[in-house]
Amino acid sequence: MRVVLFVPAPLATVSGGYNYDRAVVAGLRRAGHAVEVVELAGCHPLPDATAEAAARDGWAALAADAIPVIDGLCLPSFAALAESLAARRTIGLIHHPTALEPDRDEAAREALRRAECTLFRQLARVIVTSSATAERLATEFGVLAERLAVVVPGTDPAPRSEGSGGPGCTILSVGVLTPRKGHDVLLRALGRLPDLDWTLTIAGGARDAAYAATLHVLAAELDLAGRVTFAGELVAEALEAWWRRADLFALATRFEGYGMAIAEALRRGVPVAVTDGGAAGALVTPQTGVVAAVGDAAALSRALRRLIFDRPLREVMRDAAWRAGQALPDWTSQTAAFAAVLAEGE
Repeated sequence: MRVVLFVPAPLATVSGGYNYDRAVVAGLRRAGHAVEVVELAGCHPLPDATAEAAARDGWAALAADAIPVIDGLCLPSFAALAESLAARRTIGLIHHPTALEPDRDEAAREALRRAECTLFRQLARVIVTSSATAERLATEFGVLAERLAVVVPGTDPAPRSEGSGGPGCTILSVGVLTPRKGHDVLLRALGRLPDLDWTLTIAGGARDAAYAATLHVLAAELDLAGRVTFAGELVAEALEAWWRRADLFALATRFEGYGMAIAEALRRGVPVAVTDGGAAGALVTPQTGVVAAVGDAAALSRALRRLIFDRPLREVMRDAAWRAGQALPDWTSQTAAFAAVLAEGE
């Protein structure tokens, strides 16, 4: 097959969605398919003139035999090309509808909802990364169930976490610093536990500089500055080093289309404490971690207290998390599933 993937520039961006895109591109190429990535300039998902022009130019350059795949983050920039999308049997790769992102104001979410409802109908197939997202697309965005295909992310082989060795609990949180990831809720939850021995490392770039600044202020106000490390954006071995010594993974996310960092934790045998934003809680069982309501710092704090205090319980959960992680699909199988969807119209 010849595939063209449209994504907001740059493809090298560190996030779960971009990690998925890069893994699929690499897997398709290994399988012998020709894959071109078109990185669209401009602002996304609320497109500016630059984004719309980039979408038009990229679309005009499509080869006649190419299968177009559009990442949902840049889909709204194709609004003027809606009829052309239908004519070309276009595939949408929707990590989650951008209209559901809680970081935006109501007017922006409504504009995105209108655009996505219109554009989703023009897509021949819609690939989503979780059953939860598929259900919301069907019930809230009018996407016919027969046009939906769920291809969850794969996970790469990873060594089992060694843990910190104690006596305290080393907590790792992985996610860009934006309100959607809920690091403020996590800090407030941990701020209720001054009597316990724990440290927190937040690995994530400051995607929202203003929000990132408030997190530093909040940590100081809660007297957590000595316990919390803002490690910034970490990749490859630098991040792997933190995974190796993690005793617990925590994320107070307000919304996830899947929760790739949660899957990464389980793959390494690290118990998790998360909030149930979107699909975030779907991977977690009572044996592998705890799930609290979105935005409920008090409930998350109670759950964290139990895990931080009870080291034997964490050890039991580490074994369960490891077993659950080994059962997660790998990228070879998921890339094959992705390719099968693309090939349906060939």
